[in-house]
Amino acid sequence: MTSRSAAAAARATVHGYPRQGPNRELKKAIEGYWKGSVDADALRATAAELRRGNWQQLAAAGVHEVPTGDFSYYDHVLDTSVMVGAIPARHRAAVAADVLDGYFAMARGTQDVAPLEMTKWFDTNYHYLVPELGPDTVFAADSSQQVAQLTEALGLGLTARPVLVGPVTYLLLAKPAPGVAAGFDPLTLLDRLLPVYAEVLADLRAAGAHWVQLDEPALVQDRSPAVLNAAARAYRDLGTLTDRPQLLVASYFDRLGEALPVLAKTPVEGLALDFTGPAAGNLQDLAAVGGLPGKRLVAGVVNGRNVWINHYEQSLATLGTLLGLAEQVDVSSSCSLLHVPLDTGAERDIDPQIVRWLAFARQKTTEIVTLARGLARGTGAIAAELAANRADLASRAGSALTHDPAVRARAAAVTDADGRRSQPYAERSAAQRAHLRLPLLPTTTIGSFPQTAGLRTARADLRAGRLDAEGYEERISAEIREVLAFQEKAGIDVLVHGEPERNDMVQYFAEQLTGYLATQHGWVQSYGTRCVRPPILAGDISRPEPMTVRWTRYAQSLTERPVKGMLTGPVTMLAWSFVRDDQPLGDTARQVALALRDEVNDLEAAGTSVIQVDEPALRETLPLRAAGHAAYLAWATEAFRLTTGGVRPDTQIHTHMCYAEFGDILRAIEDLDADVISLEAARSHMQVASELATAGYPREVGPGVYDIHSPRVPDVAEATALLRKGLAAIPAERLWVNPDCGLKTRGWPEVRAALENLVTAAREVRGSLPGGAS
Repeated sequence: MTSRSAAAAARATVHGYPRQGPNRELKKAIEGYWKGSVDADALRATAAELRRGNWQQLAAAGVHEVPTGDFSYYDHVLDTSVMVGAIPARHRAAVAADVLDGYFAMARGTQDVAPLEMTKWFDTNYHYLVPELGPDTVFAADSSQQVAQLTEALGLGLTARPVLVGPVTYLLLAKPAPGVAAGFDPLTLLDRLLPVYAEVLADLRAAGAHWVQLDEPALVQDRSPAVLNAAARAYRDLGTLTDRPQLLVASYFDRLGEALPVLAKTPVEGLALDFTGPAAGNLQDLAAVGGLPGKRLVAGVVNGRNVWINHYEQSLATLGTLLGLAEQVDVSSSCSLLHVPLDTGAERDIDPQIVRWLAFARQKTTEIVTLARGLARGTGAIAAELAANRADLASRAGSALTHDPAVRARAAAVTDADGRRSQPYAERSAAQRAHLRLPLLPTTTIGSFPQTAGLRTARADLRAGRLDAEGYEERISAEIREVLAFQEKAGIDVLVHGEPERNDMVQYFAEQLTGYLATQHGWVQSYGTRCVRPPILAGDISRPEPMTVRWTRYAQSLTERPVKGMLTGPVTMLAWSFVRDDQPLGDTARQVALALRDEVNDLEAAGTSVIQVDEPALRETLPLRAAGHAAYLAWATEAFRLTTGGVRPDTQIHTHMCYAEFGDILRAIEDLDADVISLEAARSHMQVASELATAGYPREVGPGVYDIHSPRVPDVAEATALLRKGLAAIPAERLWVNPDCGLKTRGWPEVRAALENLVTAAREVRGSLPGGAS
């Protein structure tokens, strides 16, 4: 029977694996290369060793087919731009002079050349480099990296499957290059791009690839008939090539929906589908189109984006249904395991019983292999694993950590009035102007200042007992004094204390709230060499005591200028954590908001007149399909208003967002009811300012004029030009001047120079405005 043969053939695989290494070896090697302490050969050797270790771990665990090509020095979309020859004109000389240095110049920029724009990868906290294309773009195949990684894996005796960003998704992720008319649609380049993919596929086949995976996650979003027709044409053309490997088209993060029958009809040999979370509907959709007769189905039943253990019995039920819908059913993660930490075995500070609720990349690999064995051989072959899984799931469900009656009662008692300020914005704005007495085009920063090696060492010494609490606090006090003194000397109007005591904008708060778990080694790549340790939101949330008041009060005591209180907002606390999957996100957001509300109120009581509640994740957490937008934005904006709704009218509430496409949430930005919003704008050349003006946004805005994700120091002329571009969209009385984001990852020399240039630009432009003389 078909189902029997499919079950016997069930194999385990994954879409991708964490790149950074167990001790962030790749980060250290790359940053050493940038500093000149590691040469190119040593960097390449480190990368090769990490790839080999990943593949061997996967194979040893029982994975039948390892992915190649998912490993990157910076970003896999940037790697795709290199593969297809889409090098921006301003970077071609650098790439021609040195391929590796040119690659990093595209990612980070140089003092003379701006980098590619960076934005979020769908609804994750991973950032990709946006391709720049135009009607004159000429593609040219360069499969050297993809072939080299495949050859490495085959040389180890492994079965390997190269993974590429698919051509349709690549074009949908792209933007018109600078100077190209805004109406240009990169998808019109598809017919020009497909022959390049054909050449790459032929090269991979010649190198020994039997299968190649083409990732098309952009097709899980709402797409027009034109896009669906483009996808049909792309995979008809690639599928009918004679010199190619077998093709597996992969999607993840949501349902394929209307794109599923389109891809199912193409002559590709297989599809990889996500069957977790919002993508669970793929099961019904697949049955509705009659399945995939004669094709391979790679079933993503293990969640690649969250850290909770799999529910084996539910996954086996899904897999059993799928057996009748495809010629061959293999078991996989829902997406690349890039989005989770490497190994729970490294965690020593989490209760061992709670660790059993968690699965990082290595544990998820074991889950996939276990499910594949159960599918192929029957549940009797994994009886012990099933029993242990049931016990661990029951342990979590019955834990006191996951149910705090007091927290739940407080959340249930919330009323609409709790989420509303006492006066409308116009009246609050007047009260704030009278209270703060700021000039036109007030200058500020987003919050953090450079986290120096000395600060990191002090935190490590405190944890290790080499530094006592008194010595650590004096180190923090000294850093705050230095940060405040610099800002006053530079002429910044609204100051920050610099956050020297904070390890991360989410983890710092998570470590002080009940219900959160913090990891020691749970690193996940955010962009390039930037890794974060997302905390785990495991239970009901409350705030035992103030978290930021002491240091904010101390900073304010050092200056007459206003010092912003700095908090991370409730949506970002969820988005940049691994959230619990046993209750609606909106319920969890309300709990976090109430804990933060207590902190906001305490900051105000301590004399803080400006409080910033950062929500950079508001856009990234937006559901990928429009049908889910309204419900999400309702609870997300309610959570922000609940956090900030209890302050006086003359207390100014700021929020901050960065590195996302804001056009889809402009109404929601207004619904936050913040007084001032600062936004990333430098790399996108003030695009967001125009979008806000077009939407009639009535509040104060600080579109960034300093790109902090690049080592470049913008000069006064550059900052002035961006500022004037902002003024063309936003009136001077509502325009703030600030960097794109926090300065934590930058060095002091560049920060000093850039902020001094920013203040000079603001003063020059201010002086040219009526009533704006400093």
